[in-house]
Amino acid sequence: MSSTLTHFDTQGQAHMVDVSAKDSTHRVARASGVIRMLPGTMALIASGSAKKGDVLGVARIAAIQGAKRTSDLVPLCHPLPITRVAVDFELDTEASTLRCTAQVETLGRTGVEMEALTAVQVGLLTVYDMCKAVDRGMVMDDIRLLHKRGGKSGEWSAAP
Repeated sequence: MSSTLTHFDTQGQAHMVDVSAKDSTHRVARASGVIRMLPGTMALIASGSAKKGDVLGVARIAAIQGAKRTSDLVPLCHPLPITRVAVDFELDTEASTLRCTAQVETLGRTGVEMEALTAVQVGLLTVYDMCKAVDRGMVMDDIRLLHKRGGKSGEWSAAP
């Protein structure tokens, strides 16, 4: 990994990184995060009986939309032609947690790590929004990049 911050020029001014000299390659990033909630909230989500409707269905669409809109939210991200976004939710009723995992892919000159992380955050925020009437104490946690591949830096995986 590089020891310099690439979003600053030699004068210390923020700028969008020039990727024009990079090769266009298949790039993939996978990220995940968890939202902890009360057991009753988990039961509502698991049963599909939340007042606002299908929590996981809406959160999945929101996460996909979040990945697609990352460059609108994070100022120095490049707008990317995303070729695939997959979002999965894993309910752990014993721990009252819901894990969101997003995988984003593109054929391009820069990676999709930010898009995968944004998808996870937006998915979890949507769960919070849809369930806050019954549980304002939900906590989002452990949001992180799990894996990336493609480009000059190659493949990287988080420590287990």
